[in-house]
Amino acid sequence: MNLTAIVAFIFVFGVLVTVHEFGHFFVAKKSGVLIREFAIGMGPKIISWNYNHTAYTIRILPVGGYVRMAGLDEEPDLDAGQRVRLIFNTANQVIKMDTRIDELGEGAFFQVDTFDLSDELTLTGYLNDNENKQTLSVDHDATIIEKNGTEIQIAPRDSWVQSAKVYKRALINIAGPAMNLILALVVFSGLAFALPSVTLDKPIVGAVKSDMPAKQAGLQANDRIIAINGHKTKTWDQAATRISNSKNNVLTFSVLRDGKKRIVNMTPKTVKIDGIESAIIGITAKTYTDFGSRIKYGFLTTGTTISKVWYALSHLFTGGFSLDKLGGPVSIAKYTSSAAKTGFLSILGFMAMLSINLGIMNLIPIPALDGGKLVLNAIEAVLRRPLPASFENAVTVGGAIFMFVLMIAVTINDLLR
Repeated sequence: MNLTAIVAFIFVFGVLVTVHEFGHFFVAKKSGVLIREFAIGMGPKIISWNYNHTAYTIRILPVGGYVRMAGLDEEPDLDAGQRVRLIFNTANQVIKMDTRIDELGEGAFFQVDTFDLSDELTLTGYLNDNENKQTLSVDHDATIIEKNGTEIQIAPRDSWVQSAKVYKRALINIAGPAMNLILALVVFSGLAFALPSVTLDKPIVGAVKSDMPAKQAGLQANDRIIAINGHKTKTWDQAATRISNSKNNVLTFSVLRDGKKRIVNMTPKTVKIDGIESAIIGITAKTYTDFGSRIKYGFLTTGTTISKVWYALSHLFTGGFSLDKLGGPVSIAKYTSSAAKTGFLSILGFMAMLSINLGIMNLIPIPALDGGKLVLNAIEAVLRRPLPASFENAVTVGGAIFMFVLMIAVTINDLLR
């Protein structure tokens, strides 16, 4: 891969993951769940700022991002015996805990003995090296400055994602995939106005190439293909597929021209495209340049791509499962590189298609994916009681292990191919 392809891959992957995570972030915020951190990129942070109880960070590796929701995969904010600096409000409640004890800063020194930042909101320990143990009250909206300098909100239990109603958690889980589909719609709609003209998947001939079977048989521009060999054609894609799969067989076209039905017979020409034999007759679809057609193109292309991805996914196990039916990061990088060779618009088109893939794949009911979480939400709604945390954790870990092993297998298979 050259530098352009690498930059394109980072751009595509980064945008897709960030948009996906933003969906979870936005709905979680609206549902009253505390977002402790919204990160763009991975690895060490470059800059961070706080707004509306959330730490926003930009990190050094421009590949994706994450949403840190209160109550999910939480590690203790403090450790017994740890020394911190405390800042108090006028009510003598702790409002800030700075763990960067070796750096210059304001606040009273405190050695932590025990703490409860979820329910009781208290710190117990020794203030300013006093030998008498004290219990301090912590403000509900207090913050902790982590060793890397990121200032995050503490997470009282009422702000946890687990404390939200089950329907709100379901909306949070579905928001990520939904944002990927919305991104695809926005990109395809933008491309509609960037391209010289667009097609609308109508089975209408736009141009007929000379010295090709269609021209020799008398097919003309603006002919509407209503059937091929007796099979109705409602879309251009259907017509193209039937032509491509016909090999050397004679094709009988039923076309509508000037309001009259005509029959046109021809034998396709067989050519090799990327090593694969395909039949062609030398026609292209009709294109449009008006405003309405461009708007329609965005919605139509998004819907068509969703349909194709869903069809491929539903037929994944037809005829036996094979890793060759799946693609991992290596395949994505390869196709991104190919798209990069033909320009930025091709990269955007590929990103939109990949966004739909990501959105739909995340809805598969496998634990650790959003679809698996939605299944757990549904079970909880039916039972009308929370599922045991140990059960949810076990299911999620099992799903994560499965996905990790599958990703490794797919990546190895990509490399071998």
